[in-house]
Amino acid sequence: MAFIERLVFLVLALGASSLFMGLHSVQEGHVGVYWLGGALLETVNEPGFHWMTPWVTSVANVQVTLQTDVVKDIPCGTSGGAIIHFARIEVVNRLDKKHAYTTVKNYGVDYDKTWIFDRIHHEINQFCSSHTLQEVYIDQFDTLDEALAAELQKSCDQWDTGIQIVSIRVTKPTIPRQVRENYEAIEKTKTEYLIQLEAEKVARKEEEIKRMRETVQAEKEAEIARINAEKLATISMIDAKKLIKEKEAEQTKCAIDDQISLNAKKAATDAAFYHKTKEAEANERLYTEAYLRYVLYTSLSNNTKIYFGEKIPTIFSDWMPLPTQPGAPPKATK
Repeated sequence: MAFIERLVFLVLALGASSLFMGLHSVQEGHVGVYWLGGALLETVNEPGFHWMTPWVTSVANVQVTLQTDVVKDIPCGTSGGAIIHFARIEVVNRLDKKHAYTTVKNYGVDYDKTWIFDRIHHEINQFCSSHTLQEVYIDQFDTLDEALAAELQKSCDQWDTGIQIVSIRVTKPTIPRQVRENYEAIEKTKTEYLIQLEAEKVARKEEEIKRMRETVQAEKEAEIARINAEKLATISMIDAKKLIKEKEAEQTKCAIDDQISLNAKKAATDAAFYHKTKEAEANERLYTEAYLRYVLYTSLSNNTKIYFGEKIPTIFSDWMPLPTQPGAPPKATK
């Protein structure tokens, strides 16, 4: 009886232990792949808790999010025979979740060793062997990362690995010391040349700015001079018009004065003519024959002189007016 109890207890303990040992978890950003007796199962589990048969089944977490594989110390020889080393190349990549089973089945859990690490070594050596040191170190180094990414993605797509190459960062390779010093000297000379060019550009730019300022100042002064000239011309025109107006006013005034003077003289002449006319008319009416005889007799009576001669009786007859027709002016006798 005691033996049976022990056996039951042992079976229960083994069962509980099996249940506990079969419980496992798949991490976030990964999928779980399983092997049963060394054969890869088609089961692929998402992150979380899962159960598997203990002792005969194993599990591995395969990352399906972005990861960075760092390939270090890659030697290569250029077409000219120079040996250089790339100290570090970083490859950012991601495995498609749908390809996890086939990629692990074909290339194992460390699939990136085949398609990232080994391929980087291969592509770098291919690139170096077909280019000179100048091209690798200077001329085409800025395009090396894009070229590597394109070649790796082409290989991965060709073999349907489901690996996506996101980006590649390549560090500057290490070259022989003497060659590096030569490049540094060349780079220093180039830098000094570029600095000189920039200084010349700055000087030319400053000269252009100076000329522009002088041009602007000259245009400004010319504009001010033009405005002043126009102002002076306007003032002169206004003064000339004012002078013309004054002269015209003065001329008008003189014409008016002349007209007034002429009218006054004409009026005076007309008045004198009228006076003479009236006086002549008055004299004509005044100096009648009777009046003239009266004046003559009065003058003779007032004359104290005594005349002697044979023609005394007729001496005054020449002064006497002859009888005239009524209304006719008196006529003197000779």
